[in-house]
Amino acid sequence: MFQDTTIAIACGVLLFTTGCIDSTTSSASPDIEQAKVVYVVDGDTVELEFDNGVKENVRLIGIDAPESRARTRPVQCFGKEASTFLTELLPKGTVVTVERDIEARDQYERLLLYIYLDDLFINEELVVKGFADAASYRPNTTKQDILFDALDKAKKDKVGLWASCDGPDQPL
Repeated sequence: MFQDTTIAIACGVLLFTTGCIDSTTSSASPDIEQAKVVYVVDGDTVELEFDNGVKENVRLIGIDAPESRARTRPVQCFGKEASTFLTELLPKGTVVTVERDIEARDQYERLLLYIYLDDLFINEELVVKGFADAASYRPNTTKQDILFDALDKAKKDKVGLWASCDGPDQPL
């Protein structure tokens, strides 16, 4: 029994890091592992490289940063600032810990993850500093309460986009 469980866990980690997990299912417990930052795409998307050498675009779960470079939408108020902040927080080569929720991928085939730098919960940091809005994307809501509490604080303190914009969707 123990050996079967060990093999199942090892296979699950391999499938997760190679991007082969079906986007609509997951195990009962979240997968947690480390990865290295390759590139910050924008305020809520990064490219990570996993231990097996696979590089993946990763969308941070539970947040929505203003657009800083969308092809189909205008750049939004505080979008460039959000992207710059995340780039400074996670420079190339930074090792982060990542954690899944229920769904593995979004409609654009990006991995959906919570990201941690040491003890700092990056998704939450972006919200509490006013660089992103909290957003509920069911079924990935494990950390929703934390992110919405951070949003309440950011709005109350009028920081980041809450001091400079009418909200996260405001065009420049």
